[in-house]
Amino acid sequence: MTDSPDDAVDVAAGPTQRRAVDWTGVLTYGVLPAVALVLALAAGFLKYVDNSARDSSTARTEAIQAASTGSVALLSYTPDRVEQQLNDARDLLTGEFRDSYTSLINEVVIPGAQQQQISATATVARAGSVSASATEAVVLVFVNQTVVVDASAPTDMVSAVRVTLERAGDEWLISDFTPV
Repeated sequence: MTDSPDDAVDVAAGPTQRRAVDWTGVLTYGVLPAVALVLALAAGFLKYVDNSARDSSTARTEAIQAASTGSVALLSYTPDRVEQQLNDARDLLTGEFRDSYTSLINEVVIPGAQQQQISATATVARAGSVSASATEAVVLVFVNQTVVVDASAPTDMVSAVRVTLERAGDEWLISDFTPV
């Protein structure tokens, strides 16, 4: 018996053997590490978002407190201590606003308060954050101020002020104080 060419073809084209897929290995070394990586990246992103929100919330809270405290310091004085009080308030300021405030208190407010016996008391009724980042914040402050000139009756004023603050180290300093 001789092999026919057809028989040779049949042998060569016989059933091909497929290798069995090791699903345990694919799962262990492929899918599970990929899922773990995706979960770790998602957790890291969520932590970043959470920290950013907390930093922003902290910045807002600190800026509101600094704007409120600063507004009271800038607008409150008594005739006998006006120079000391307003110069202390100047330490809460920065930039060009600090320079213009210094000129105003030295040329107008301090001499006027001493000569006319003017006292002013400010309180903050409300304050709210307009915007805040890690380095700058804007706060809207509603101020009640009572002014007494010599022995006359007190005059009450209500105003709103847009206070811009800049972070300097661990503290917020007022860089603009604009009545609205």
